[in-house]
Amino acid sequence: MKSRVVLLTCVTATCVAIATPAFAKSCEEVKAEIAAKLDAKGVVGYTIEAVPMDQPDERKQIGVCEGGAKKIVYSRGS
Repeated sequence: MKSRVVLLTCVTATCVAIATPAFAKSCEEVKAEIAAKLDAKGVVGYTIEAVPMDQPDERKQIGVCEGGAKKIVYSRGS
């Protein structure tokens, strides 16, 4: 449970760190930046995906891209 809290804290911190400049970037660029940060922290077994902003999604939103038209969502496991 403690490792899950630490992981969520890392993901949230990553999101906050890149959210503002990522707003206008392409989704592929934002996903690559997030993946690099998660990999550097040793996170494995995750999926990040860009989906339309208005699409309901239960996964954790960790960023935005393409001028706010899409959001980057994160999930752990397969």
